[in-house]
Amino acid sequence: MALQRNHGKPYTRNFSGCRSKRFEKRMFSGLSFLIEGKLCVSVAGMDRILVRLSPEDFQTSLEQNGVDTMQRNGKPLKGYIYVDNNILKNEKDLKRWVDMALAYNPIAKSSKQ
Repeated sequence: MALQRNHGKPYTRNFSGCRSKRFEKRMFSGLSFLIEGKLCVSVAGMDRILVRLSPEDFQTSLEQNGVDTMQRNGKPLKGYIYVDNNILKNEKDLKRWVDMALAYNPIAKSSKQ
């Protein structure tokens, strides 16, 4: 599934059932989707997405090809992964990642502002 950096429709559809306060914001050189002020998913360039996951999903996801930890100042940032476009073959694949991020969001801590 080709990522569309400037066109968020495939991503927006996956958040349509979310009843919490949702908004889109330009972050990480792409379009980010935040729920209750907390990052869930970001379209990070044309070749991958950034996903915020629970500690359990984070560890399990790192075992898959095409998944890598987000780095900040050269150090891995736990809970945040990049998912390469090559494993996002269709909307069902994308929805799986978005659903994991949405499931964790209610218990995720807010970032310091």
